[in-house]
Amino acid sequence: MPRTPKRLYGPAQVATGPTTVYTVPSSTKAIIRQIHIQNPSASAVTYRLSIGADAAGTRWFDDFSIPARAPGITDSVRDHFMYLVMDAAEVLQIGAGTNNILTVTITGDEYTAG
Repeated sequence: MPRTPKRLYGPAQVATGPTTVYTVPSSTKAIIRQIHIQNPSASAVTYRLSIGADAAGTRWFDDFSIPARAPGITDSVRDHFMYLVMDAAEVLQIGAGTNNILTVTITGDEYTAG
């Protein structure tokens, strides 16, 4: 299976969602390696990340809080490094507690059969 490292989503603002931000292509496995989230606001903002339909049992992060930026700092940033394997047709969904504040970028690898 040839490996293709790539940006799978973003950078893009996060809606209150849940919103599908990535669908694994057919004949492909994907590995999510990093989720980078920034909060440029002066208030903490929560987010949820799930595989498949958003529900308590499918969430990797459930109302995870990204703190407000500190005085004199442009943004509050959180990087989640992981090894999250996804199969063909699986979806990654994200939603935020406040609409269009957080910015997310998701990177990983796609492995295509053939």
